Amino acid sequence: MALSSAPAHSLVVRRLNQAEVNAICAKHDRLWSSKPGGARAVFAWCDLSGLDLSDKNLCDADFTGAIMASCRLVHARLDHANLFGADLQDADLEEASLRRADLRGACLRNANLTGADLFECDLREGALAAADRKQGYRRVETNPGAAGDVQGAILAGANLERSRLSGAMATRADFTDAIMKDCKLVRANLKHASMTGANLSGADLSGADLAGADLRDAILVGAKTIAWNVMDANMTGALTDDSKATPGEQINYGHLIREHARWCETDGAEGSPSAFDKADLRTLESVRGFNLTALSAKGAIFYGLDMEGVQLQGAHLEGADLRGCNLRRADLRGARLVDAKLSGADLREAQMGPLLLGADRLLSCNLSGASLKFADLSGADLRRAIFVNADVARANFRGAMLRQANFTGVKRHGARGLEEVI
Repeated sequence: MALSSAPAHSLVVRRLNQAEVNAICAKHDRLWSSKPGGARAVFAWCDLSGLDLSDKNLCDADFTGAIMASCRLVHARLDHANLFGADLQDADLEEASLRRADLRGACLRNANLTGADLFECDLREGALAAADRKQGYRRVETNPGAAGDVQGAILAGANLERSRLSGAMATRADFTDAIMKDCKLVRANLKHASMTGANLSGADLSGADLAGADLRDAILVGAKTIAWNVMDANMTGALTDDSKATPGEQINYGHLIREHARWCETDGAEGSPSAFDKADLRTLESVRGFNLTALSAKGAIFYGLDMEGVQLQGAHLEGADLRGCNLRRADLRGARLVDAKLSGADLREAQMGPLLLGADRLLSCNLSGASLKFADLSGADLRRAIFVNADVARANFRGAMLRQANFTGVKRHGARGLEEVI
């Protein structure tokens, strides 16, 4: 609870117009840039509803108790800002930066936070109070009944890593593909929330209510789920700590993968080949530098493996789960990665160009329908690679070789380095 020493009658909401807001923002920017004439932006208890603060630098600004309903804050910089008890319902915060901002008790009902950066944000419950001669302290609410409300908010693709949402009311909120690693969601109300593809690894969901939630393909590795409620939740394809191996199945994948690598390195003179289709290979932890040419691992789970420098030329990895894998400098020439999951994978400087099969025959790396959201492909060789209908939202292609790559039908919202690609 934020306790104000100001008298109750001074906590009056004052309506500001666009010109006044622009002037305050300009002074704040001058202060931030260490220029003369600057002053910190203080919008506490002000009514900014419907105004446009897009692209403004408002780091460290004070919005305590402010009414910001339907405000435009697209690409705004609000790092470390104080938004305690602010009313942000229906606000547009797409791609805004709110790193370590204080959003306790704020109302985010139906707000658009698509792609926003909320790293280490505090979105827990909170209440504002003011000094009162008769009551000592009395609760002050700019929007009664909506404090700490995240219902219906859109946080698709947002970065909520290490954020605190314990006790938050987030029913029917959209967390599709959100990064929620190590997020605190203790006793949060997430009924019917959409969390498809969300990365909840290491998150604390103790006592959280996820009844009817959509958790398809969500990552729940290392998550705390004590006393959580997932009644009627859709957990198809959700990745947990549990192995996919059938009861009693004892397969030493470490031995098999080493034998396969030896078979590849000796041209079949030693070792033996193996197929790893639909295998859960997470126990390997590392295959760094292994020669696994032409490996068959369709639908296999590699999640989080260290695969730096691995040789996977011509490999069959259709539908494989390679999310969060370190594939830096990996050789994936001619590999088939159709419908593969590569979200958050490190593919920097990877070789994903065509594989020469003969004097005039080339086999392209096929990533049709693959998910590469947030993947880092900077400096990668992607010549002739096929990305037809792939999802490369917010992926990094800067410095990559893209000559003759096919990006037909790709979802590219927020992708970097594809500005010149039609």
